[in-house]
Amino acid sequence: MSPAIGDPVETFTLPGGVLVGDAFLRQDFSLSCQRELPLVLAFYPADDSGVSARQLCSYSSGLEEFIDCGAQVWAISPQSVDSHEEFARKHGLRMPLLSDSDRAVARTFGIAAPWIGLRRSVFLIEPDATLGWKHVSLLGTSFQERRTITRHLTELNDAWAA
Repeated sequence: MSPAIGDPVETFTLPGGVLVGDAFLRQDFSLSCQRELPLVLAFYPADDSGVSARQLCSYSSGLEEFIDCGAQVWAISPQSVDSHEEFARKHGLRMPLLSDSDRAVARTFGIAAPWIGLRRSVFLIEPDATLGWKHVSLLGTSFQERRTITRHLTELNDAWAA
């Protein structure tokens, strides 16, 4: 079952990497280290599939919009960090790509699915580690547009400031 809006989000640590210049920097990414800043978690079923490539290229090319909202973006799928590196290099993706190979984090968010691994989903984690907004796709043939996500981030930022 997916957490409800306002629920605390269970912390996790996943291996991953991020393309910086020509280097793919591998490290562990921990939700507990992201407190005090909003975080966009974009779950996608597979590296280099058509929809996933369009989704992550859109988010990567518009990273400054997320940064302007004070947020970071992490993309998560079941593929290996090696696969993520190849995917990031091929498309010039500049956000961290995390490997949830056993789908434990996907299960925590209630989005693990037979045959496809996980449902394409976006979760906005508030600075206090609660769930601020989410979208879970039933079919995964489309994705949440960058404008939609940044609109929700702006609304959450306004609520935090109040």
